[in-house]
Amino acid sequence: MTRSQWKSLGLGASTVILAASLMIFPQAAFDASLRGLSIWWDVVFPSLLPFFIISELLIAFGVVSFLGAFMEPFMRPLFKVPGTGGFVWAMGIASGNPAGAKITTRLWKEGRISTIEAERLVSFTTASNPLFIFGAIAVGFFHDPALGILLAVAHYTANIIVGLIMRFHGKNDPAPSRKKSAFPSPKEAFQLLHEERLRDDRPIGKKLGDAVQSSVQTLLMIGGFIILFSVLNEILDILNVTAALAMVAGMFLTIFQLSSEFSVPLVSGLFEMSLGSQLMSLTEGSLKQKMIVTSFILAFAGFSAQAQAGSLLADTDIKFQPFFIARILQGFIAAFLTFLSWDWLYRPEGIAISTAWQHTPLVQTVWDTFLSWSGLFTLGMLLISIIIFHRRASSKSHAK
Repeated sequence: MTRSQWKSLGLGASTVILAASLMIFPQAAFDASLRGLSIWWDVVFPSLLPFFIISELLIAFGVVSFLGAFMEPFMRPLFKVPGTGGFVWAMGIASGNPAGAKITTRLWKEGRISTIEAERLVSFTTASNPLFIFGAIAVGFFHDPALGILLAVAHYTANIIVGLIMRFHGKNDPAPSRKKSAFPSPKEAFQLLHEERLRDDRPIGKKLGDAVQSSVQTLLMIGGFIILFSVLNEILDILNVTAALAMVAGMFLTIFQLSSEFSVPLVSGLFEMSLGSQLMSLTEGSLKQKMIVTSFILAFAGFSAQAQAGSLLADTDIKFQPFFIARILQGFIAAFLTFLSWDWLYRPEGIAISTAWQHTPLVQTVWDTFLSWSGLFTLGMLLISIIIFHRRASSKSHAK
């Protein structure tokens, strides 16, 4: 058999095994689906949707071109990407996975960046947002706000280092680069904004509707991946595949003098980072070692988040392989930075603002408030999206 035939056999057999497992263990699959749905409904959708919509509008109104003109002298020499990459980077950090991939593909489709530039850009604009790191991981799982500073510094510094490394990707690419090293005047930058707005002649209402509809459709796809990988993780655990992989991971951890107790959370985190981080918080062991492994899990982002980004890149010429290699690099770099910075960044005694807040830190209050309203926000935006879709479908049918 050829390599392609073996691949077909492997994929087909894996799908059959998964389908059979769903029929044999329906309750476990259902519970895992609910867990994935809960994560998407309460956290992912309400935290990503506003940023997705705003990013679409900023691109449509030319603000990205305006900001890109000022960022060009910095982004081009450092990362070999256009100045608009600074906007993608900022939005990727602010909103989290897979915002960097979504905005990068949008810029590529509009011809603002080349394929090689897009591969460089998407490699270092993938990150977890601060709310997830501080709220869900540090406070929600580990109940220690001080850990958020440590994880965030290691996480975002690793992004920068990966960007500096990936600038050498495709250095021999013959595609011409659009260089503009001089710092523009405000008038020149505004002219770019004005010209960009004029090129997109859609009415403001249509731009807003398109932004909402496109963002909701992307988030529905993301929700499907989250539920799928939640079920897959549960099935692998039931079939003892996770335990077998954990044995291999345990040997890998001992090479770096880390406890083999972290092997199961690490394997789970390779598939879904929030689940792996939660399991890590429940595992006995040194807190420093826990943070090193958790930092790796967050930077690697998990196959679930990578699949979300991959599905967005699939409609373009942007290759997935550089993105995947960058995730591995960022994982090891973030873990190493966590190890180096532990002694001078982890200061639990300095987090409590006052004695009254020692048991209820500000970040905990913000996180709890977010969760209490997130479900209603998700429901409301889904209803708005349905209304927009219905009205557009009705107008098209009347036009015919």
